[in-house]
Amino acid sequence: MTSMDKATPVPTEIKLHQKSRVMEIHFSDDRQFELPYELLRVYSPSAEVRGHGPGQEVLQAGKREVDIVSLEPVGSYAVQPTFSDGHDTGIYSWDYLYELGAKKDALWQEYLHQLAAAGASRDQGAHPVPAGPQQGKSR
Repeated sequence: MTSMDKATPVPTEIKLHQKSRVMEIHFSDDRQFELPYELLRVYSPSAEVRGHGPGQEVLQAGKREVDIVSLEPVGSYAVQPTFSDGHDTGIYSWDYLYELGAKKDALWQEYLHQLAAAGASRDQGAHPVPAGPQQGKSR
């Protein structure tokens, strides 16, 4: 995804809705996004999820019920959530949160497709699955 861009709007308000598991985020350009905790968790910008290079991504399964237990500011450019499954290494820049909001529907469909292709589930008890080339594909 993108790195810090001075043209990207900045958040004016961030609310965590624990019951619905949604982060509501308002930006300075008057756009507002509601980002499910599950989406934030499975698209974490951390190396644990994204890997250290192309093809090293790890599909996150079993995150349907994940909560955000804390949200800490990182300078004036990002936040770092701690999720109920212990994941706390992703730093979400304003650019990245804006991009997640703008592409939420497409990203969600991509995630569901990847889970189905891997035979994985959104429910707990599922384990992370390497998101590399699909099995049975010839090279």
